[in-house]
Amino acid sequence: MKKLEEYVRNIPDFPEPGIIFRDITTLIKDPDGLQMSVDGLCDMLKDVDFDIVVGPESRGFIFGVPVAYKMHKGFVPVRKKGKLPWKTVSVTYDLEYGSAEQEMHADAIMPGQKVVIVDDLLATGGTVEAIKKLVRKMGGEVVKMCFVMELAGLEGRKKNEDTEVDALITYPGK
Repeated sequence: MKKLEEYVRNIPDFPEPGIIFRDITTLIKDPDGLQMSVDGLCDMLKDVDFDIVVGPESRGFIFGVPVAYKMHKGFVPVRKKGKLPWKTVSVTYDLEYGSAEQEMHADAIMPGQKVVIVDDLLATGGTVEAIKKLVRKMGGEVVKMCFVMELAGLEGRKKNEDTEVDALITYPGK
């Protein structure tokens, strides 16, 4: 059996020269790669006390839902502003060029709930930092964040030092 990182396609010079884009489409289309990813994420959570899985649009859905299903937990989607059909709670955060806004339904997280965030990639850490703020705003507690991949050179863990972070694959660069 291949190592998990062997299922990830590396695309050099995308989106700009000098960057290696880590493409998960080759990982999720392969039954072994997908199963290894979901099983690995679940293994990270086997000793964690939590109530619900939160995943950001869109790749957090890909990994968060099967993790929630396998661990018999619910799943809460985090979406870009304007995509959810009911009353929402939102948080705005800074991007490299501008800002973005993330939303959850107002009844998605109950006060005191223990939350795990699952996503495909930890890069600069800004998105998950914003999601943590959103969860806390709703009275929840983020107890762990799990990723398929981490780009350690972008130092996303630094923005999230107050929360346990784990990744299946860690790439040293950007």
